[in-house]
Amino acid sequence: MVWVGSFKSLQTALRTRFIRTPFQVHTWIRTEITVISPVVDWFMTLIVASRCVAGKEDLVALALQEALNNAMLHGNSLDPRRLVHIRCCCDHNKGVLFIVRDQGHGFDPNQLPDPLALENLLAEHGRGIHLMKLAMDEVSFRRNGAEIHLRKPPEQKQEGFPRRAHEKVPKWIVRPSLRASFC
Repeated sequence: MVWVGSFKSLQTALRTRFIRTPFQVHTWIRTEITVISPVVDWFMTLIVASRCVAGKEDLVALALQEALNNAMLHGNSLDPRRLVHIRCCCDHNKGVLFIVRDQGHGFDPNQLPDPLALENLLAEHGRGIHLMKLAMDEVSFRRNGAEIHLRKPPEQKQEGFPRRAHEKVPKWIVRPSLRASFC
């Protein structure tokens, strides 16, 4: 199922009882900080109902909130005439992918200061991308930094001995089919 429309129109049209995986949502919102929480809550209601990343919803919510905040604050410079475009693809077998695009000029993600450096620990900004990278399995930038892709695969069923919670599977151990043709 694919739904396209403004956030306000989709918010009233879609209810979780209609959601079945896989689904795609394409929507946009005006640059208003007060809209971030309702948008994140709405998407998370859909994702929880779909169970495409069961048990990892809090991480996805954190990353989405940071991506929307960065798009509005840094990308769109809080200009209420600019939009933030959001695309969500959710599939029980592939997980969830968010694409958040602002209407700013972009940035070079390689030029960001290290948020863990001593001189940056007390800074008011600068941790959002770091948090997104910790929360999601894949984070990448497109359109000169004006678009971010956030991906979280579903929990993989383990064969043999269970992994400890702190042992993360290296990113290069991903089936090629998960990277290809998703969304």
